[in-house]
Amino acid sequence: MTARVWAFALRSLVRQPGRAILGILGVAAVGALLFDMLLLSRGLLVSFRALLDSAGFDVRVMAADAPAFARPRIADAEAAAAAIRALPDVDELVSLRLGNATATGADGRPQDVFFLGADAQSRRRPWILLEGQDLGAVGGEPSLVINRQLAKGMGLRPGSEVTLRGDCTRGVPTAAPPVRFRVAGVAAFPFDDPKAMTAGARLADFARTCGLDEHGDVDLFLVATRGAGAAAAVRSIRALRSDLHAFSNEEIVARFQQVGFSYFRQISTVLSSITLFFGFLLITVLLTVSVNQRFAEIAALRALGFARRRVVVDVLAQAVLLVGTGGVLSLPLGLLLARWLESILHAMPEIPENMHFFAFEPRTLVVHATLLAATAVLAALYPMRLVSRLPIAATLRSETVT
Repeated sequence: MTARVWAFALRSLVRQPGRAILGILGVAAVGALLFDMLLLSRGLLVSFRALLDSAGFDVRVMAADAPAFARPRIADAEAAAAAIRALPDVDELVSLRLGNATATGADGRPQDVFFLGADAQSRRRPWILLEGQDLGAVGGEPSLVINRQLAKGMGLRPGSEVTLRGDCTRGVPTAAPPVRFRVAGVAAFPFDDPKAMTAGARLADFARTCGLDEHGDVDLFLVATRGAGAAAAVRSIRALRSDLHAFSNEEIVARFQQVGFSYFRQISTVLSSITLFFGFLLITVLLTVSVNQRFAEIAALRALGFARRRVVVDVLAQAVLLVGTGGVLSLPLGLLLARWLESILHAMPEIPENMHFFAFEPRTLVVHATLLAATAVLAALYPMRLVSRLPIAATLRSETVT
């Protein structure tokens, strides 16, 4: 399209400012909802993958393919850990034990916390230190890293003391005495939900608090790979022992994409289709009304020598201007709407704080622009057909008589 076509289409829209503004705002609203649905379609998947990668581990090893507190622990864990560390594709391994505990601070009020023990000899940790110091590898007094929610809820900071009574035997009562801990630092635990109270300790301190054998079974191995990468490490680990279930981050994401996140993908697809349909109707109605009111003008232009192709392209250019302007406005509007919806959806229980329902990817802009462009073209087809078949003489005679 030449500059003259765009200028002519713009003048046609400006002559009816009310209708043009209404159309742009309507497209902006439609485009914002479409943009959010596109963000939602892969948002959880993208943020879930980022959470898995955040601590630098790309393989998870467990004793069964089941939820954390429903699966058995890894038996003969020390031998299994040593064998996995010896694999050429394995860089580091961290053993994890999971449980619960009751924390009591200086005020004497008990607080239920999620309690985990980690092998502190590795450079990597299953948490990200935010304040204070990390746990030492060996020796020293029992120490903890806690999340911000626990620190705020109990008024703790690095250097504070807190007593923990463990409950890590999955329903079996334990007679282990409470253990006094010093808070070493405040950390972010990637899979915490916004209300989670979480504390992490060394494996030895975890076992002492829960009344378990320090060298007993563990719940999970986190593995960081090198060389040929996660896929080769997974194959090697599975070959070591038949009771070890190893999964790379890619496999975990693929599984959740098929099962865990399919609901949001389906919702996104349905709402995107409905949004595009209403956008199509809106643009079609606006252009059709505009063309009907300009029949005499268009017929006069045809009589003065304007080619049929020229007036048809003018209608298409108006559709592109409406959708293009509304589409640009829809992006900031969509981001604001996504923030509001995110705050509502995060009220759902057990949703990690760092997991986002709406995650931006560059491909989202491409898909958004493509869908809006296709909608503009399809919406312009009917008014373009009206213009192309407009009888010049009959229209001018009718307007003259009127």
